Amino acid sequence: MESLLILINIILAVILIIVVLLQRSEGGALGLGVSQDNFTSSRSVGTFLTKFTSIIAALFIICSIAIVAISRDELRETQSVLEKEEEENSNLPQVPQSK
Repeated sequence: MESLLILINIILAVILIIVVLLQRSEGGALGLGVSQDNFTSSRSVGTFLTKFTSIIAALFIICSIAIVAISRDELRETQSVLEKEEEENSNLPQVPQSK
């Protein structure tokens, strides 16, 4: 189950990166000098990409939280490091006490 969620999370991350890169830059921070008029400047496309980005981001966050919740449940079932160390030391032969 955890590996399936990790795979879904990776796919959502790639989709999120692609959708963010497809969006029209509003700040011009890159300074490439390319006119934004060549790109699709329809307001409906921008609104769709914005909503789609929000949905994908929400799914990514929910999937990430689910992965953490599942991994924490698995960790609770195991012993602590100190308990494992004590268990390993009890299996070793004991040194006899000198009198």
